[in-house]
Amino acid sequence: MEDIRNAVAERPQPMSRMRQTIAERLTHSFTSTPHIFVTVSADMTDLMDVRREAKARGAPYTVTDCIAWAVVRALTEFPAFNSVSDGRTVRRRTAVNLGLAVSLENGLVVPVVRRAQDLSFAELREAAVALVAKARAGKLLPDEMTGGTFTISNMGMLDVENFTAIINPGESGILAVSSTGARPWVRDGKIVVRQIMKMTVSADHRLIDGATAAGFLNAIRRRLEDRSVWTSLMLS
Repeated sequence: MEDIRNAVAERPQPMSRMRQTIAERLTHSFTSTPHIFVTVSADMTDLMDVRREAKARGAPYTVTDCIAWAVVRALTEFPAFNSVSDGRTVRRRTAVNLGLAVSLENGLVVPVVRRAQDLSFAELREAAVALVAKARAGKLLPDEMTGGTFTISNMGMLDVENFTAIINPGESGILAVSSTGARPWVRDGKIVVRQIMKMTVSADHRLIDGATAAGFLNAIRRRLEDRSVWTSLMLS
């Protein structure tokens, strides 16, 4: 009887429609697009300090809000990451349509904030919060999940040190964001404890070389580490 129960338990089960779609799209992307991966570590200590002060004042900005704002600015600085290629041609996009990966119980969806480059910090947060809420309620419309030009996948809340992500079809890059945590860090020639976060960008190597990927990541890091930026955005 035990063998029968085991055989029944191990019988192949059909994947959900969502998981089948994810499998097909990402398998195609990973096998047809040459991926290159570059990682940097950002010192988030000052940003986290400013965020705590903003939260105490009733402004509940998240780390994802800050990353999204920094990414949108970096995309306008490095337009190759806001482009797409079929291997023969390159199509530049003038609008930054920012995808935000949202994990659901049965899969993953990517709602898209359209024309994110035209939004203020507060407007970008409001648009993202509304779309994520719709995603988790299963109420996203089809056009709210299409047309993305770059995606952020943030696993910071899941206690991960580092990971890489597969580029979504029709895009040339995706940013994988890991958890922020206390780490030893060299600052002014001394070892101190700081709040450090790793970011890894996956880039389409047909369009983007390592130096460009490094420049893009460092443009994001430079903004994240600039206390004056977050004081202005969250406290003014």
